[in-house]
Amino acid sequence: MSQEALAGKVGISVTHMSHIETGNTKLSLPVLSKIAEELSVGADALLSDEPRPDKSTLSLEVREILDSFEVDELPVAIEVLRALRDAMAKRRG
Repeated sequence: MSQEALAGKVGISVTHMSHIETGNTKLSLPVLSKIAEELSVGADALLSDEPRPDKSTLSLEVREILDSFEVDELPVAIEVLRALRDAMAKRRG
């Protein structure tokens, strides 16, 4: 998502968003909450210095979890993952 699009969704100016990203302004809790909500992440992820894992790393972890199931358990695990995917898609709109 572009800086302009995020600023618009959060209800702040692009300049203010730029200042937030560069640390040149203070960030209010309501704005932090709106940014986190629009990005579908927790506020802690935005405030952390730890890098977010990339998709391939996370996919590998999901694969390792799936590999831990017995064959007869996999259909249930897949059903749960599909339900999660659908719920997340609905939440994103």
